[in-house]
Formats: sequence, structure tokens, C-alpha cells
Amino acid sequence: MITVDFKRLAPKPGDNILDMGCGEGRHTARASEFPGTLCVGSDMCHDDLVTAGKKLTFHHQLIPGPVGNWTLTRSDIGKLPFKTGSFDLVICSEVMEHIREEKTALQELVRVLKSGGTLAITVPRYWPEKLCWTLSHEYCNSPGGHIRIYRGTRLIKKVSHQGMIPMGDHHAHALHTLYWWLKCLVGIHRTDSALVNKYHDLLVWDLMKKPTITRLAERLLNPILGKSMVLYFKKP
Repeated sequence: MITVDFKRLAPKPGDNILDMGCGEGRHTARASEFPGTLCVGSDMCHDDLVTAGKKLTFHHQLIPGPVGNWTLTRSDIGKLPFKTGSFDLVICSEVMEHIREEKTALQELVRVLKSGGTLAITVPRYWPEKLCWTLSHEYCNSPGGHIRIYRGTRLIKKVSHQGMIPMGDHHAHALHTLYWWLKCLVGIHRTDSALVNKYHDLLVWDLMKKPTITRLAERLLNPILGKSMVLYFKKP
């Protein structure tokens, strides 16, 4: 499930790309498809990195023709082990809502980005996320869960205060919004809800098959129901 728009990022040969908070490597895999690039996936969770390595290896075996390179490393977003200006593109997807020291994290993301480089940040959209918090106490109180809800204007202002120039935004994953509302209603840790399980199967089918009808539906619904807010910035 890719959240950022790689057409906007436009990776080119020779680019170094950081996927910070890469999890199991979804954006790392997509970024490393571009020939001549080097994509670094980084996360605090060792188990996620092990899974990401397996998925990336398998993913690249399926791609015909030239691809980019990738590597994985464990690091803390508050103290990144990279030199200043190391990356042409930095992706930070669904991470900031988990971070207590958000200012330090933003400073580090900007520091490792080259002048003229692009930063893409995604976070849960305010009103769908607010409803999840309202429906479920568990949702926002699970270990490692979300500790804040961002309004778009607030996050844009915070990143701009680091000297970055806003370059546009959009929303993504409208079909996932209903899934999370349903999970919050029945209990986020429940696994026996037929309705939630059926809807999950639909999302998996949509991810694998990408049928025209659901792709069109999500495109139309994203401005209203999109679960994720995606922001793009340029470093002067």
C-alpha cells in the first residue's frame, strides 16, 4: 500500500533516498524500483527490518530489467546516523503521529536532506483519525500507538519553521477509513468480527488486483474520506 505519489517525487538515477520509519519496507520497495537509485530503509524495530529484507529480496526477483539498490539500517529518527545532506529524497510515512519529540525528528529529517531535495511526510488525516479516537479508547492507548492528531495547517507550519517550502498535498486510502472505523467499533484487537474480516479481504483483493472500479472509487473519495494526509516540501 503506497501512500506517497512517486510521480511527484520523480526519483532519478543517482538519487539517494531515505525511507525513515520504513516498517516492513513498502515505500523502500517502491523507491528501489527506480534504476540507478539507492534507497535506505530505516526503522527502530529489528523484526520489521528482518521482514522488510525478505520482502525486498523477493520483490526485486520479480522485477524484469534494471532496478535500483537498497539497504536497511536500524536507527532512531531523533538521532539519525547519516551525514548532513546525504539524501535527495526523504520519505517519512505514518511516523510523526508516534513521535514524542516531533521537533527533533523534523530537524533530523531536514538535516539529512540535500539542498534542493524533497521531503514527503504522511500522517493520519485529522477528522477520520479524530473519529477513531472517539470510537475506541484502545485505538489511541495501545503501546506504540498514536499520541497526537495533526491538522494539515499545523504540520505544514511546523515543517516550514525548519526552513522547508511547502510544495503541495493530497489525501490517500479512502477505502481504509471505513475499515478502521469498523475495527474501532467492534474492538481493535478482535479477530472474530465477520464484517471486519470481510472488509479486510476486500482491501487485500483491491491491493492485489487493482480493479478499475475500486481505483476510481478511491480516487473520487480521497478528497473527502482519505485516511492519510500527504505533504510535500522542498529544501531551499
